[in-house]
Amino acid sequence: MAHVTLKSTGTNFAHHISNGRHSVVTDEPASLGGLDAGMAPFDLYLASLGACTAITLRMYAEKKGWDLGEFSAELTSSRDEAGKLQVHRVLNATGPLTDEQWVRLLDVVARTPVTLVMREGATITSERAIEGR
Repeated sequence: MAHVTLKSTGTNFAHHISNGRHSVVTDEPASLGGLDAGMAPFDLYLASLGACTAITLRMYAEKKGWDLGEFSAELTSSRDEAGKLQVHRVLNATGPLTDEQWVRLLDVVARTPVTLVMREGATITSERAIEGR
């Protein structure tokens, strides 16, 4: 499905992330001891959800022949009283969409691939790299 590598930059918490074709830098803000050289991990989390949202809605609209115009989204995260992460998306499109089309788009956005994985969770495993392997 996906594969990325991370390598330290030698500068505090900053790391290069690459999928072999594209790269970004991640870091922590100065308030957490970083140099703010790139997006923080939770920024990347929201960016992943936002990217999937935008691409899925664009694909759906094109399939339906709907003009989204310029699409934008604003995503924010917070924690509720129990400490559970809450994510909120505000979507905007400049195209001439009806209320009925927006109802359908909001239904589609609730089922984007990244939305579903984030809601269901994932099994995460780790291991130590062995030299020469």
